[in-house]
Amino acid sequence: MSRSPVERALSYHTRTKHHLRRYARSLGHLDWSTQPDPFRTFEGAPEVLLPLRAGGVAASYRDLYRPGAVPPAAVELGSIAALFELSLGLSAWKEYRGSRWALRCNPSSGNLHPTEGYLLSAGAPGLPAGLYHYVSRDHKLERRSTLDAGASRALSELLPAGGFLVGLSSVHWREAWKYGERAFRYCQHDAGHAIAAVRYAAAALGWSAVLLDDLGDPELSALLGLDRDADFAGIAAADREHPDAALLVVPAAPLRREEALAAARAASARAAGLTRLAGEGAWAGRANALSPSHVDWDVIEDVAEATCKAHTEEPAAVLESALPPLPDGGGGALASEIIRTRRSASAFDGLTSIGAETFYAMLDHLLPRPGVPPWDALPWAPRVHAVVFVHRVRGLAPGLYALERSEAAHEGLRAALAHPFAWEKPEGCPDHLRLYRLSEADLRSAAQIVSCHQEIAADGAFSLGMVADLGATLRERGAPWYRRLFWEAGVLGHALYLEAEAARDSGGRVRATGIGCYFDDVFHELCGIAGDDFQSLYHFTVGGPVEDTRLTTLAPYEHLESARLPASPSPAHRPQESTQPAQTVAPVAGAGDVDRDIGLCSYGQSTRSGARV
Repeated sequence: MSRSPVERALSYHTRTKHHLRRYARSLGHLDWSTQPDPFRTFEGAPEVLLPLRAGGVAASYRDLYRPGAVPPAAVELGSIAALFELSLGLSAWKEYRGSRWALRCNPSSGNLHPTEGYLLSAGAPGLPAGLYHYVSRDHKLERRSTLDAGASRALSELLPAGGFLVGLSSVHWREAWKYGERAFRYCQHDAGHAIAAVRYAAAALGWSAVLLDDLGDPELSALLGLDRDADFAGIAAADREHPDAALLVVPAAPLRREEALAAARAASARAAGLTRLAGEGAWAGRANALSPSHVDWDVIEDVAEATCKAHTEEPAAVLESALPPLPDGGGGALASEIIRTRRSASAFDGLTSIGAETFYAMLDHLLPRPGVPPWDALPWAPRVHAVVFVHRVRGLAPGLYALERSEAAHEGLRAALAHPFAWEKPEGCPDHLRLYRLSEADLRSAAQIVSCHQEIAADGAFSLGMVADLGATLRERGAPWYRRLFWEAGVLGHALYLEAEAARDSGGRVRATGIGCYFDDVFHELCGIAGDDFQSLYHFTVGGPVEDTRLTTLAPYEHLESARLPASPSPAHRPQESTQPAQTVAPVAGAGDVDRDIGLCSYGQSTRSGARV
């Protein structure tokens, strides 16, 4: 008897858990001869070389959280270039003993970057209408499909005024090369980080962005040209891209939730028209092979098929009562500065603490507010919550805490965390922040053990596990929600990354690190979780970073600056088009035990961690 998609998704989740005596299946070593190319390109596609404009984006970080505070930028080549530079672009190069690898604004497990980005536009000053693929290494768009004037007008009529789509896809092999069967989880984390990164970048330009949640995977695949076998001729199946998500970007101050959902639903409803127009364009470009050979992971293909999403009409989420405005943060720093300097700490000092006020402010940014990124990009109510190990928060007792991101989750979460916990509200905690002390204890050793014995989980100010309403959600809403819950966890992690980068605390500078390697059921046992209704999907830690002085840091686009427009704002320019490849710098992808910036160079780390960079 064949299993249902939900059963297959839940079976995959159980199968890919790490355990104290065994890890989820992987090769157990790194085959350097098959290391995937971290940059997809389409040979023969006309190129639009983008200006470097992120440095000219004037929005402050704190203004991102004040609806309407950032005036909308005009949609033209320079502003679109800034959107991609601040979301999917490079943030730095790292170098060690002759090895060089790139970091990006969107973090990735192992710095392997399975996520690819696309743009579907009806045209803008300096940018002809068409479907484009973004190449972060060269900061360029490759025009995959060119629309004629009639198709351009028709596309503009299907989208809000000035609006365009940003599409995301995943190459699962890039993660499976290192992490084996658990890689599908990490690809979904990365998709969530990318969704958040696009939303934050749009906010810095005064634009709105919302996920097209009704759109089906076959529609998105056709829309992005992923189903065009001729363009992937000679490319192994493992190098093909799987459709993830599309965001509708609108050049307007944050839309009211009803307006945003209506616009997204209207765009999804017109999916047939959108795909027809893209499909009728003049196509160009052939995908590059990413590896000379591959290891097939049938379990990943099975869960990808099981969680494939059809076109649906998802019910609109009901928002709870309004939350108070967010406190100021970022110390006046520019949004572009926070976004581009975000890094994953490779180690913490075991000393740095943060004040309770800073801690509460970080958690407050994890709550959804209308018109506030990144949560207004997700058209559903929170289903991912946090169990927090507090280690070094001044004014707060060390111990285990629970953060409910929705009042509606209280009864279910309290029942799931079945140990006889205290469920006490900490003194001084803001009334609207649903944070509860479960127990007081020094849990540094426990946190380290849970996170695959990694010291970084114990050496920070706090760490946490993201607990999702998994089994019940899948049984109620279908297997595709397996991916969406991981996306939500990735969005939550991205918010923590930026909040850590922006924190200005008297105890010292802090940074964050995402942790994909944790012993699932050890954490569940610690929390009293049984069954599959609630499961941990992603772990995170925040603390005082220890810099790796062995590494040299280089500017992200120094190899392109002589061929690009200045970073400061200037009039729109016509794109430079060419069929010749742009200047390249050979990268070495990588990561270490946690989300390290050191890369997969010769002195790299564990092959199991699922850490982010």
